[in-house]
Amino acid sequence: MLATDNLSLGYPQALVIEALSLTIPPGKITVLVGPNGCGKSTLLRGLARLLKPRGGAVYLEGKSLTDYSPTTIAQSLGILLQNTSAPEGITVKELVKQGRYPHQKWLQPWSQADENWVQQSLHMTDLSDLSDRPLETLSGGQRQRAWIALVLAQNPKVLLLDEPTTFLDMAHQVEILDLLYHLNRRQERTIVMVLHDLNQACRYGDYLIALKAGQVVARGSPETIVTEQLVEQVFNLNCRIYSDPITGTPLCIPISQIPFSRRTG
Repeated sequence: MLATDNLSLGYPQALVIEALSLTIPPGKITVLVGPNGCGKSTLLRGLARLLKPRGGAVYLEGKSLTDYSPTTIAQSLGILLQNTSAPEGITVKELVKQGRYPHQKWLQPWSQADENWVQQSLHMTDLSDLSDRPLETLSGGQRQRAWIALVLAQNPKVLLLDEPTTFLDMAHQVEILDLLYHLNRRQERTIVMVLHDLNQACRYGDYLIALKAGQVVARGSPETIVTEQLVEQVFNLNCRIYSDPITGTPLCIPISQIPFSRRTG
């Protein structure tokens, strides 16, 4: 469904991704992992056509993204970036309604189908009872669910999420990741997201793409690629990999440089 061919991406100051070819497994949760500055967010922006390729192309269902109209792209790809903001006083429902703009027609700006999608998105994110609340009055986890509801209202084929758990406490991180997991399993929506927590990536991701310096170091299921050698190569970190006692997925335990005798002494 979504793939790149010799894709190169960057900014005026530097080339970040160079000649990258990969395929995103349809209907699965793919997680991009790697150290800060390795190109995860840049790649995600390239997949969403928010960043013009310097070379190569991104393909959706076999066609280059450049062959699609902006409206078709907005109907097919839903993206949630970091540091999202909304006008002061906007309610949850008003925010979610913005997700229907790509589907509205000139002579029929708002339809019953639009309303149904908004209500369904609020229901899926457990926000129906909070739909009339101003966004700024919600907790961090609730606000993040509202932004996800906006993306769901677009009814996209692919969800692209850049660090959806950033700035959230542990409970809200699990809440958001559980929500995304259930959306994927119940609706088979393809999800691509950036996560900094490798253990969360292993627990929730079906397919991992490990990046370093703009290149793919490894790709595959967490059980296949996440090893102590990979973590050292990608993150420059010594660790031990165990089996998560809850999920059976790889569990990374970092090895600190501080002697344990200093901690206990």
